Amino acid sequence: MPRPLQAVIDMGALASNHALAKRLAPGARAFATIKADAYGHGTRRVERALAGADGFAVCEIEQAAALRTLARSARRDRPVLLLEGCFCTRDLLLCALEGITTVVHDIAQVEMLERTRLDPAVDVFVKMNSGMNRLGFAPSRFGAAVERLQALPAVRSITLMTHFASADEPEGIAAQMAVFEAHAAAFPGLPRSLANSAALLRYPESHADWVRPGLMLYGISPFADRDAASLGLQPAMRLESEVIAVQALVAGDRVGYAGTFRADGPMRVGIVACGYADGYPRHAPTGTPVLVDGQRSRLLGRVSMDMLAVDLTALPAAGVGCPVVLWGGALPAEEVATAAGTIAYELLCALAPRVPVREQAAGEGSMPGAEAD
Repeated sequence: MPRPLQAVIDMGALASNHALAKRLAPGARAFATIKADAYGHGTRRVERALAGADGFAVCEIEQAAALRTLARSARRDRPVLLLEGCFCTRDLLLCALEGITTVVHDIAQVEMLERTRLDPAVDVFVKMNSGMNRLGFAPSRFGAAVERLQALPAVRSITLMTHFASADEPEGIAAQMAVFEAHAAAFPGLPRSLANSAALLRYPESHADWVRPGLMLYGISPFADRDAASLGLQPAMRLESEVIAVQALVAGDRVGYAGTFRADGPMRVGIVACGYADGYPRHAPTGTPVLVDGQRSRLLGRVSMDMLAVDLTALPAAGVGCPVVLWGGALPAEEVATAAGTIAYELLCALAPRVPVREQAAGEGSMPGAEAD
């Protein structure tokens, strides 16, 4: 019998979240952002779930090429956007061969296009650094970069883009929007792409021609003050396991490595088959929420490589074999992440390759406590 740990991916939830993104930005096309192996959900799995996507956005040239191959084999010829652009001429040649759209965010990438003969030409998204100070041309240099690209036979089409740093924060997007609009105004005929998940959900004025939903596709809220359910999102990943042992403690007994949790009275402790080697955060403290047989409990002590401990004291019927949800369904990943001092992105992306993954079709039954109320 295999170890009782698995990640369950709700294919219907993925499709529902994507449909919501499309409804919120009806005048725009959407690049479904599936970098980092679709935020831990599996690139090919999400590609199938989002069969109606207008396109996909990724970071790695290999993933982009594989998606283009899948699109052709399934007769779904849709664009794939390479978010960090090309790092060498070989990547650029592959973009031309496979029909991959590439971001251009640095003068070195412009120069690469100038000295490379491409047939066919490539579509490019020119990125402005409107205030995040990560990738992109400085606003004062953005126009010159666009003009150089417009003169190149290697470039077939140009879209203008930027990325918001604080769309999920009270600061919002107004300052970055103003910078972008001021400099993009010189190119009124070119399409634009600005909105990530948070901007798509909160700022319709940012939708433009292409939106780039990422986190919301996986049923996670990008906002600290709004949960996913209130936004109409459905969690797509559930990490579930079982209790594999039960320990009876008395006052003074300690739990786990270094004994960081000490019982102050009689307790029942369940040992769950999941640890940091599976992607559960090692730094999650005592008190991090866990569902046991559909009921709320808490993590105890330090997370081990393959196991963690949960409090069964208030759950007298819980024992070996009881189902446990580490995150997902009725236990939002955002809540677990906050308790662990991290973000939901990291939980999803950290899912280890050794964890088996099961696809759940729309309407398929699930374990107790798995679904939101």
